[in-house]
Amino acid sequence: MNIIGPDTLVFGVDDVVSCNDYLSDYGLITVAADDKGGRFEALDGTGIEIAHRDDPALPQGMATANMLRKTIYGVADAETLDAIANELRKDREVKTLPDGSIESVDDMDFVLGFQVTKRRTLNLPAETINAPGAPAQRGANIVAVSDNADLTPRSLSHVVYFVPDSAKAAAFYSERLGFRVTDEFEGVGPFMQPAGTLDHHTLFLIQTPPFMKGCEHFTFHMSGPTAVMQAGTRFVEKGYQSFWGPGRHRFGSNWFWYFNSPLGCHVEYDADMDLHDHTWAARHVPMAADATQLFLFQHRDKWAPGGPPPGAADKAH
Repeated sequence: MNIIGPDTLVFGVDDVVSCNDYLSDYGLITVAADDKGGRFEALDGTGIEIAHRDDPALPQGMATANMLRKTIYGVADAETLDAIANELRKDREVKTLPDGSIESVDDMDFVLGFQVTKRRTLNLPAETINAPGAPAQRGANIVAVSDNADLTPRSLSHVVYFVPDSAKAAAFYSERLGFRVTDEFEGVGPFMQPAGTLDHHTLFLIQTPPFMKGCEHFTFHMSGPTAVMQAGTRFVEKGYQSFWGPGRHRFGSNWFWYFNSPLGCHVEYDADMDLHDHTWAARHVPMAADATQLFLFQHRDKWAPGGPPPGAADKAH
């Protein structure tokens, strides 16, 4: 099935205004925002929708603290949409909504939507590097960094679920929707890729106790690692709390920086994810700190030569 990846994540939240402000400050484009909700998009039109948790238009929430109400996947064409509907109707209800999309649930009760993708095609340069022994990607007198760089996220990358049974959850996506496992943390859960993308994953499943079931984080692709670092630094300077990063993952190789959020989950910036086709052999390793990241930085205030060493004030106290 030619599923491309998540087009939109829909949240039902306690504090609409704070969530709207958060997503705007994160760097998404504000399409609509008021005290009832909002829509915030990346450059390709993928995005996040916010509504108050009591909004009757939302799908029913879970009996946990989870605020994610729906993951809407973009598919390549109407034929794929029909194939998904026919497959899921074998054992569960599938609704056809007024906009032509369909809605159902997975085996963990996450609400899923499917629509012919509304993503816009991007034609933008990526971050470039110069390295000895390789042709220059930036010519003479072209400066790599700018205080005024465009840090708008480019595309909704992936979503991560806490699930009480990762094997059962993974079987639904692989057997019913054509996802495949690209890598796996043994005893924890797999990274999964739908057929319509080469991205290392658009879904990651993490085994947890049932009371934790919900969205752990979502992320958007940036133009490169410098954009991750620059956008994350800007976010910290606006008062938002860093949770994990910046650093670089091993599985997927993507650069990352996670932040706490009022959406009941973490929100990440990422960049430079590995691409894999059907010839890739999935890796299976135990979960450990060394397995999740190649390296990890820690944000500190800027420092210049001649001043106290970074962290000196912390050590003094």
